[in-house]
Amino acid sequence: MTSLPRRNPDLRRKLIIQQAEKLLKDEGLEELGIDPKALADRHDILVEAKPDTAPGVSGMLMHVNTSFGIKYATHIDNEGFQRFSISHELGHYFLEGHPEHLFSGGAMVHTSQAGFASADPFEREADYFASGLLMPSGPFERALKREQEGLGAILSLGGQCKCSLTATAIRYADLTADAAAVIISQGAQVEFAFLSEAMKGLGGIVWPRKGSSLPARSLTAKLNTDAARVRAADRDEGDVDLSDWLSGSSVMGAEEVIGLGTYGKTLTVLTTRNIRDATYGDDDDDEEDLVESWTPRFKR
Repeated sequence: MTSLPRRNPDLRRKLIIQQAEKLLKDEGLEELGIDPKALADRHDILVEAKPDTAPGVSGMLMHVNTSFGIKYATHIDNEGFQRFSISHELGHYFLEGHPEHLFSGGAMVHTSQAGFASADPFEREADYFASGLLMPSGPFERALKREQEGLGAILSLGGQCKCSLTATAIRYADLTADAAAVIISQGAQVEFAFLSEAMKGLGGIVWPRKGSSLPARSLTAKLNTDAARVRAADRDEGDVDLSDWLSGSSVMGAEEVIGLGTYGKTLTVLTTRNIRDATYGDDDDDEEDLVESWTPRFKR
């Protein structure tokens, strides 16, 4: 069997999501609203809440002899975040090489930082697995076709998947045919951003990177100055020139922003109908062939 390729991060992400989706298929779980606790129980993995988890820790995977257990954080009072955290730990359990790495040297406890906040490749991979587990592409895309674009679609899909808005927004950007960008920010700075394939077709864009400044006159920058509005999950929306966020040509679109409550961050969704979908060449065709030919391997 072929190992997961590490030299192509985007391909590796797709293959990890594919692993999660194959697990769901094998388990007969192919609808939205997957219960990660029930899945863990099927594999004799004990799942418990940990109310006193330190901020920054989303969950723990424990390994004692041949048994595994999961504890998930409750300092963020959000069911979607907690379900994602459990699914993240399941990623560490199921993904090839993760248990060996995390429990090397006799370690019995691994603490995680789920939610795409960590630069550690093993944490990122567990996030990708969680996305595929809670939001499998087939049912997610079918549900997406019934929605409008932008933040409204993300809110609706997040409810159907019982998943955090952050994770749902990233999956939306991954699968939507619309030109869209989702950005997580705190204060005056970008935490991270994901662009849809159609949005990547905008000429001369500069991808918002971690630590880059928000556009000073944006609705997002204004909302982020008021911590109470962020905690209250306030929303705002209006017209925007996408070049303010992405450089490149002047293209008008919409900016929608919502506070993420006790998470302390905000989610911004940029959309436009003024550019065509990007056209991609043979490299992507080769990549799709490799994805199709690769056979996922699971722990038993």
